[in-house]
Amino acid sequence: MQGLDKIAIVILNWNGKGMLEKFLPFVIAHSSEAKIYVADNASSDDSISFVKNNFPEIICIENKYNNGYSSGYNEALKNIQSEYYVLLNSDVEVGANWLDPIISMMDQDQNIAACQPKILSYHNKSMFEYAGAAGGFIDKDGYMFCRGRIFNHFEKDEGQYDGAKEIFWASGACLFIRADLFHQVEGLDADFFAHMEEIDLCWRLKNRGYKICYNSESIVYHVGGGTLSKNNPIKTYLNFRNNLYLLTKNYFQGNYMLKLFYRLILDGFAGIKFLFDGHPDHSLAVLKAHLSFYRNFKKFYKKRMIVKKEFREFNPVGQYKKSIVFDYFFKGIRKFSDLKVKDFY
Repeated sequence: MQGLDKIAIVILNWNGKGMLEKFLPFVIAHSSEAKIYVADNASSDDSISFVKNNFPEIICIENKYNNGYSSGYNEALKNIQSEYYVLLNSDVEVGANWLDPIISMMDQDQNIAACQPKILSYHNKSMFEYAGAAGGFIDKDGYMFCRGRIFNHFEKDEGQYDGAKEIFWASGACLFIRADLFHQVEGLDADFFAHMEEIDLCWRLKNRGYKICYNSESIVYHVGGGTLSKNNPIKTYLNFRNNLYLLTKNYFQGNYMLKLFYRLILDGFAGIKFLFDGHPDHSLAVLKAHLSFYRNFKKFYKKRMIVKKEFREFNPVGQYKKSIVFDYFFKGIRKFSDLKVKDFY
């Protein structure tokens, strides 16, 4: 593509000077073939002046407002011309040769729309990390899980998920995506604000027949919880609400209303479980998530009609035919490798 840069690494920042100071040197050292951008979401600390003074090779984009992950990236990427975007969290340490394996794989297969590396924990580099691990999957009811991480159970990386693999969704902590397709599907959905917006993006791409992939030859280390820890009820609220948004927009593989009703029942049980486990704030978060979803249902149903109009051919690879909730809580399955291959598309 003449006139375009090959790779643009874009790091979204909000009051993250400490993370930038710690992790930008790794990005610079291991990304000589790419242009690096910091997109700032109206930080109140001196993040941008710090970057400008210490890393003049990095291009700074200053958004006027902090409207979350989705809107922040959408605004920034309007101004970046490149063949590939790499959306990278500020709390990620990249490894050596982290770009080439994925870019080479995507160059060889034009049907790969997005991809992620192996994502390990920064605090324990032998363990998979929550946000993406060795690639994202989805069960029949719309619950998300990963190779290497099912709910809050994490596996040790022993090479069991090495190699390239087609998956259902790639993590927004380190997301490689074709720039033309990002803009073609109108980017990230700003109504998600934060959490699962990359899954929505991947699902929309799969509804057009594209592949989402994982490649273990690229490795990064994610701190996680830099903005919201998994113990924060706001994160619970966003995860439950946005998961319902996901289903409403993208689920066309069966009776949507029946699936939604079933999900509401399961989420109700989750709220009760939080209560009995001594987390009433998280139980309340589930309730608030549902109330917000009901208020916005009409809006998201309209989005569903738009997605349906643009629907081409759903690529089901990475979808689990059974219930990961039942397998985890009732059958005691903790490792992805204990699930049967025949139960996946």
